[in-house]
Amino acid sequence: MKVLANDGISKSGIKALEKGGFEVITTKVAQEQVANYINSNNVAVLLVRSATKVRQDIIDNCPGLKIIGRGGVGMDNIDVDYARNKGIHVINTPASSSESVAELVFAHLFTGVRFLHDSNRNMPLEGDSNFDGLKKAYANGIELRGKTLGIIGFGRIGQAVAKMALGLGMKVIAADKFVDKAEVKVDFYNGQFINVEFETEPLEDLLKHSDFITLHVPSQEGYVIGKDEFEILKDGVGIINCARGGVIDEVALVEALDNEKVAFAGLDVFENEPKPEIQILMHPKISLTPHIGAATLEAQDRIGTELAYQIISLLKTEKV
Repeated sequence: MKVLANDGISKSGIKALEKGGFEVITTKVAQEQVANYINSNNVAVLLVRSATKVRQDIIDNCPGLKIIGRGGVGMDNIDVDYARNKGIHVINTPASSSESVAELVFAHLFTGVRFLHDSNRNMPLEGDSNFDGLKKAYANGIELRGKTLGIIGFGRIGQAVAKMALGLGMKVIAADKFVDKAEVKVDFYNGQFINVEFETEPLEDLLKHSDFITLHVPSQEGYVIGKDEFEILKDGVGIINCARGGVIDEVALVEALDNEKVAFAGLDVFENEPKPEIQILMHPKISLTPHIGAATLEAQDRIGTELAYQIISLLKTEKV
């Protein structure tokens, strides 16, 4: 069987698949050519990340397709139910990238509270001529320790963020429509650990009480944080979105940044990918990354091997 890893796959994933008897193709095929490529090359397994969309047209036009795999958590770029109704297996790797995304959340948080996103822009321009001026401009940083982090969406990634926040000495609160309680295990390097129990609370309460807010929710209709929600936030809050574009109203966010309701934002995802709005890209109070939450070497290794094992397991047990 042939596997098309259209958005890439780790070397460990390729090795595991090849060991299982698969031929792995890593050629990047343009979106409009995916169906033709699958059919002309007798591809049975299509692996994607967030770039390639697997909609009804591809599903309908590729009768030989047996498995669709998503390297990561969210599958909003795949018509999952439609594919499964057509007898195609749809798999993903929900646990593989949690820590990587959580660490990026804190990269943005540290960047925001110490103005790194702006100082990294201005130091090359003025560091030799206005050192003292820049030193004064960036001298009012704040600490994360002791502050309240509100986590919207308390699944695997949200809980991974909670672990790191607890390690920093932050107070953690969470809101989730589907999770009432959760026990988070915080592991230490020497085998010791602590268990911390959480009870989620209403979103409105979280918005009122958080010093920083991070979102970990799937793509959905409407905004999780829109104009009305911005109005009830604490003054000077920091907001991070490493989940999905479209869960924050970016127009309302820019307005909140400009009137100092929001101190800073960290965005890894955007309403209009892959062409974010210029007002977002140029804003001095926004830390920016190009949708790289799961893009660590360790996460990609875990994703590749987990996909491989799932595919091999399906082949052996169900004779795909």
